[in-house]
Amino acid sequence: MSKTVVITRPLAQAGPLAQQVTALGRAAVIFPLLEIHPLPDSTALQAVLADLTQFSMVAFVSPNAIHAAFAYLSHWPAEVAIAVVGEGSRAALAEHGVSDANATIHCPRDPLRTDSQTLLEVLDIEALRGSRVLIVRGESGRELLADALRRSGASVTQVAAYRRTAPEPSPAVLQQLQSLLDVESDWIITSSEALHILMGLVKQIAGTEYVVKMQHKHLIVPHSRIAEVAKNLCFNNVTLTGSGDERLLAALQSSHE
Repeated sequence: MSKTVVITRPLAQAGPLAQQVTALGRAAVIFPLLEIHPLPDSTALQAVLADLTQFSMVAFVSPNAIHAAFAYLSHWPAEVAIAVVGEGSRAALAEHGVSDANATIHCPRDPLRTDSQTLLEVLDIEALRGSRVLIVRGESGRELLADALRRSGASVTQVAAYRRTAPEPSPAVLQQLQSLLDVESDWIITSSEALHILMGLVKQIAGTEYVVKMQHKHLIVPHSRIAEVAKNLCFNNVTLTGSGDERLLAALQSSHE
């Protein structure tokens, strides 16, 4: 019997991946570990997006940031470069008609290491000295990119585009989680924050054996930082795929053969 595939992305991004998993002949269960909400007040976001040509580059920290911003954009100014941290963000840009064919897009070269640090490695930092850079992000997040750009002499503006929260640990959520831990399953984990939230939820289920059950599950992760977090949380069966849904799906197929 095939293992269930548990997809832990936010709901809006989990659906397309679940369809692809199902097309492989696997049962997919969506169990979001992060919830994405619009801002209660988007005035600041809309104001900064109204004149993007004041910036030399706009960095989007995630697909969620892209989708939130493009809700207020009718087109992308070709003279403004874009920076993203992975293939998921490239795919999100493509959904809005933006690609290498009509925009300059900077992205980390190593699919196993797609984050702010590796993005900085491909940027011409010296060329950004004295320039204005916009970072579109959630209400909270890492400051590494902004701090590094400021140290290089760039003028950095950060704007929140969405709110990210953990799911409420309701009885229904904990019951579903317990049920998933009681069956053979592969877990797709696409952020370190989500993995920490998952372990916090598992610890709320009665019985310490469920922590051990979770630690023995097969995790499929796209980034080396997530794999490192999993190792620190005592997971012993982790597959590192690199950025992009194609690699996640290929890993699922390999684990099933």
